[in-house]
Amino acid sequence: MKEMMPKHVGIIMDGNGRWAKKRFLPRSMGHKAGSENLRTLCQYIYDCGVEVLSVYAFSTENFKREQQEVDYLMNLFVSKFEEELIEFQEKNVKVVFSGRKEPLSDDVWNAMQKITEATKDNTAGIFNVCLNYGGQYEVVDAVKKIVENNIDVTNLTPEEFQHYLYQDLPPIDLLIRTSGEYRLSNFMMYQASYAEFYFTDTYFPDFDAKEFDKAILAYQNRDRRFGGTK
Repeated sequence: MKEMMPKHVGIIMDGNGRWAKKRFLPRSMGHKAGSENLRTLCQYIYDCGVEVLSVYAFSTENFKREQQEVDYLMNLFVSKFEEELIEFQEKNVKVVFSGRKEPLSDDVWNAMQKITEATKDNTAGIFNVCLNYGGQYEVVDAVKKIVENNIDVTNLTPEEFQHYLYQDLPPIDLLIRTSGEYRLSNFMMYQASYAEFYFTDTYFPDFDAKEFDKAILAYQNRDRRFGGTK
């Protein structure tokens, strides 16, 4: 299974709300089910040989949702970061975050800082949580950082520009979106420039190891040319 495995996998975890609606449950139960599935799925993905996993947890646009749902998600983030800290330590996985600080609450931000600091020296894998994240904002913020640091851009390359993004990670090899939607939704557009895309109708709470294997099989059957010819 580790043969021809993608180094960096990105997942747009979509469909939690529809999963709950299908079962006549409140949307919050869908988010809870999605978070529980992610915990199990993460370990399986690292065991397969993936080195970096980036997940779309909450976009900058998600703040437009009903306040009750936003509040539930923020509280869920805090509790999950606290619960999973020990497991990330045991599994030697480094946790990083991509996104903007404002308008996250102090409780959420402090929980993010705590798990980041505690796992910063871990080496078995990287778990990149995109929270209050937008791909266009990431590029804009990278440009601002370059300007603020008075960087000479005369010979700036795409590879060097990547160092100014929220996290300096390798490009995404495989990008998965669940729930039957066929769009990026502003997710890691710079890093996904040459990613292989995999779309599935499966809602994220049901996207288990078997579903992930289907994505990997599809990836391994792709012909990645990076703009060249064979």
